[in-house]
Amino acid sequence: MTKQKLKKALQEDTAGIHPRLQLAFGLLKFLPFLPCATLLRLAGAAVGEATVVRHGIRLNGQRGLAKNLKIGPKCHIEPGCTFDLQEKIILGAGVCVGHETMILTSSHQIGPKEHRAGELVIAPVVIEDGAWIGARSVLLPGITIGAGALVSPGSLVNKDVAPHTHIGGTPVKHIANLDKLVHLDEDPQERAT
Repeated sequence: MTKQKLKKALQEDTAGIHPRLQLAFGLLKFLPFLPCATLLRLAGAAVGEATVVRHGIRLNGQRGLAKNLKIGPKCHIEPGCTFDLQEKIILGAGVCVGHETMILTSSHQIGPKEHRAGELVIAPVVIEDGAWIGARSVLLPGITIGAGALVSPGSLVNKDVAPHTHIGGTPVKHIANLDKLVHLDEDPQERAT
């Protein structure tokens, strides 16, 4: 094996190792009071003010993956979430992501019968302001969740979601429009004007 082939093989085999990120999350074992949002910032992710990230999230991707994560202010990310950062994942302001949600930016084309997982395909995922993603949902590559949308727990999101809509199921189906939903803390008279 030539030096070039050996170097390339080593690079491919170690591409998923993220020393900075592993060090940052390793600190949680000894310093459990450190907020995950701060550790994500130290690892290179853009994380907005007043964002809460619970312990136990997983980040996957190539070296430098943290630069592909942008989380807006006042977001809330529950434990056990997986972020596949082969491509950008962008969360707007006030986004809530439920327990064990998977946000995927990579998949494979259908390959030949000898190897069905064909060529790698990557596409970003965008979740706009105020959206709520229910626990154990799976978001596939290339989708956009519109502002104020609600994804029911356990949903498989395989297409874009319009703003202020409620979707759910596997694959997702439209459940309701939320744009005229009256909140308990709002005065209905003000909404009518």
